Amino acid sequence: MADATDVTTLADGPGETGSGRTGARQAEAGGADAGGRGRGAGGTGRRWNDGLIARHAAGRKGASGVAVTVGVEGIDGEDGTAATPADAHQPIGGAYEGPLRVRLDALRELVGLSRTRIEGTTLAEAGRVLDEASTRQRLSSRHTVVAIAGATGSGKSALFNALAEVPISETGLRRPTTSAPIACVWSEGAAGLLDRLAIPGRLRRRPLAGGDGDEELQGLVLVDLPDHDSAVVAHRDQVDRVLALVDAVIWVVDPEKYADAALHERYLRPLAGHAEITFVVLNQIDRLPGEAADQVLDDLRRLLDEDGMALGEHGEPGATVLPISALTGQGVGELRELLGRFVQERNAAARRLSADVDAAASRLRSVYVADGRTGLGERSREEFAERLAWAVGAVATGEAAEREWRRNAGRACGTPWLRLWRWYERTRTPGGGVRRAEVLVEDELTARQRVEQAVRTVAEDAAAGLPRPWAQAVREAAVRGARGLPEALDELAVSAAPPSGRPARPAWWPAAVLAQAAMTLLQIYGGLWLVGQIIGVVQPGIVPPVLVMLAGIVGGPLVEWACAAAARGPARRYGQDAERRLREAAAGCGRAKVLDPISAELMRYREVREQYSTVSGVTR
Repeated sequence: MADATDVTTLADGPGETGSGRTGARQAEAGGADAGGRGRGAGGTGRRWNDGLIARHAAGRKGASGVAVTVGVEGIDGEDGTAATPADAHQPIGGAYEGPLRVRLDALRELVGLSRTRIEGTTLAEAGRVLDEASTRQRLSSRHTVVAIAGATGSGKSALFNALAEVPISETGLRRPTTSAPIACVWSEGAAGLLDRLAIPGRLRRRPLAGGDGDEELQGLVLVDLPDHDSAVVAHRDQVDRVLALVDAVIWVVDPEKYADAALHERYLRPLAGHAEITFVVLNQIDRLPGEAADQVLDDLRRLLDEDGMALGEHGEPGATVLPISALTGQGVGELRELLGRFVQERNAAARRLSADVDAAASRLRSVYVADGRTGLGERSREEFAERLAWAVGAVATGEAAEREWRRNAGRACGTPWLRLWRWYERTRTPGGGVRRAEVLVEDELTARQRVEQAVRTVAEDAAAGLPRPWAQAVREAAVRGARGLPEALDELAVSAAPPSGRPARPAWWPAAVLAQAAMTLLQIYGGLWLVGQIIGVVQPGIVPPVLVMLAGIVGGPLVEWACAAAARGPARRYGQDAERRLREAAAGCGRAKVLDPISAELMRYREVREQYSTVSGVTR
């Protein structure tokens, strides 16, 4: 009996055994000889893992007259039991190691730190990459999912059949021919991957009749996609969905559409970073005469280079570009060999994921990379403190304290006659009693405007050069901190003012007061001496009493002038102390309410910037 190939599907899913419909199909494929193995050699049923297509070959009868039946999941042993799949499901698990694992951890941390600062739509792609990484890690690491994509009439279905060496995908002149993704699996254990691609069991195939196909393609899951330029929108949506999930892709172009803008602008250019997992094959080269194939191939390489896709030439990593003819088989063997080596490396999933992380980092660059040096410099901090000091009236308060100190010195060291005159003037002036110098505070409206201006200025200085989301976060932190700041500064203006009562006197003040008293006594003594001479009580002699009186009269102002000169230094220091206390209090209040929140936001940005550097693989 001649060999025959039965290309059938398991419509009822993975739960069927050899005793049901599958057994019937075996009987049909094997003719009369199948009856000898009705329930799978001895009546033992077999389960169809993965819901894949059953491929059966009715082998020639041996001398014993027993037909050999080959199924999807293995070859039945002589005892009639199903062979255990050698390629069982192997999850990647901890296989994300080295730089990729570090980058994924950094990306996860980056997304977590940024959720309250950056819009969810901006972080959506990074979140998708993390979800896909987690999902792919739980699935088989022994399989590589490769999609065949192309335009209408490019011959991708013909290439799919040529690689499988069995007519699986429908080809023809009617467009579109392929309406749903079809998978061909070279080994067991790929059910999870196919479920992830939402490929139903009826569209899952096996390559060669009677076995698993070439050894070098063990682990390959080949997916034939609908046309990416199909007139049916649902077909294009399926292409986009599957391309986001596969480990690698073979782009099939033909001499007529290899420069199609839809292909380059929508797919190749955005996926330029995925060059290492990309194959670009120029199909139908049998239609090109002479050197035309080389010219078209060179032009295709030029277009790919313009797209930014690196070409894997001269041993360098990049996309593989190959001319083939699926119709005549030219170049298909070379493609199978390249594809076999690619699959056996078993790192396509990690390379795809690394490229996805690169793409996510590139999209996020504008929200994490600053234009220049960022941070709040010491000069900005000092200018902010200076503006708050002016708003709270620190300078005016210091000047008022200095004047108060000097007035007190003048009252203590002045001549009695001058002090008596000042007392007289105060009694004549309504409300002219002795009052302590009041703290000079700016007008309330003016002070509030100064505070708001100071906050805006320091916020702009801190936000300068930051990406837009983080600059906005810095400004919002400054505005939140500035609430209640004017009122707090008003309270500080009162609490940090000089204490009530007279300022403290230096140690030399008693001596100055005693000298002033002596000058007064000399004036009184000289005056009494003159009066005594006038009334005849004392012997006449006008010069001595006049000299004594003049000494007191001149000495009093001299003592007062000397005291005023000596009081300038202590008065200045007293005013400076009052100004310094108010400045420090205002600066401390501004630091706690405005600068510290700004610094916290800048620290958060520096943290996410370091994480982004790790994600992008760039050392700052």
